[in-house]
Amino acid sequence: MMLIDLVMILVGVLILILGIMIGVGFLVLLERKVLGYIQIRKGPNKVGFIGILQPFSDVIKLFTKETTYPNYSNYYCYYFSPVVSFVLSLFVWMLIPYYFNMISFNLGILFFLCCTSMGVYTVMIAGWSSNSNYSLLGGLRAVAQTISYEVSMSLILMSSIVMIMDFNLIMFYFYQKLIWMLFFMIPLSLSWISSMLAETNRTPFDFAEGESELVSGFNVEYSAGGFALIFLAEYSSILFMSLLFVILYMGGYILSFIFYLKLGFISFLFIWVRGTLPRYRYDKLMYLAWKSYLPISLNFLMFFLGFKFFF
Repeated sequence: MMLIDLVMILVGVLILILGIMIGVGFLVLLERKVLGYIQIRKGPNKVGFIGILQPFSDVIKLFTKETTYPNYSNYYCYYFSPVVSFVLSLFVWMLIPYYFNMISFNLGILFFLCCTSMGVYTVMIAGWSSNSNYSLLGGLRAVAQTISYEVSMSLILMSSIVMIMDFNLIMFYFYQKLIWMLFFMIPLSLSWISSMLAETNRTPFDFAEGESELVSGFNVEYSAGGFALIFLAEYSSILFMSLLFVILYMGGYILSFIFYLKLGFISFLFIWVRGTLPRYRYDKLMYLAWKSYLPISLNFLMFFLGFKFFF
């Protein structure tokens, strides 16, 4: 590969990361605005025109605040786990199936599963290294929840993979030119949406941050930059999960306005659910994963295997 190709890939990756950061900022603003209107009040509307500069002022505030470190924390683990979490959430974005100038993975879905599995460790280490009982309890709950839903997510993904017989995300576009996967995988796509919510620790599955009982969960000891990085990682993974849903079930990746409209709608769905539904009970969350989604995804996997075999 020529040097100019490598430079162009690097520039493309940097532009992608910049785009993700701006996208995350505006997703946070959208969330605060939508939640405001759901709760019959105004969202942020003072900083800039109708509050459009609010996320940027929040980021500047967080990164310029003094960082506090608990005396008895395991310093290096405590310091680096938000950084690793943030880097992992950016890693998965390399999977966007561009047709030009970027990295194309033939084993993209496996890479996605590896990155999401690694994300569990950062939450666990962040909770443990703070040396606080609250953050440890929040970390343990988050880890149990994420591991449970990764199993059902992998099996739901398997059904889609069986249909196209490829791990490359580009192939989903070619197989959905005539009809979206959504139309003949409706139960699986709905299971995938709620698994996405559980995987990203969002309402109604936000037990890692159950404010009413856990005082903000595994990130309770974090402030300033560390908290900002955990926050950015969470919203980056929300955006990526929305992107993945559109690729898998709603026609694949096309550089068009309609694609971004679909992506915006799925991201809006996360916020809509947060403004509408109360938090689940923890045992019901586990029941849902192991006694509902696991049998459903296994049965559908058998069905699609048979479908592929006979047709």
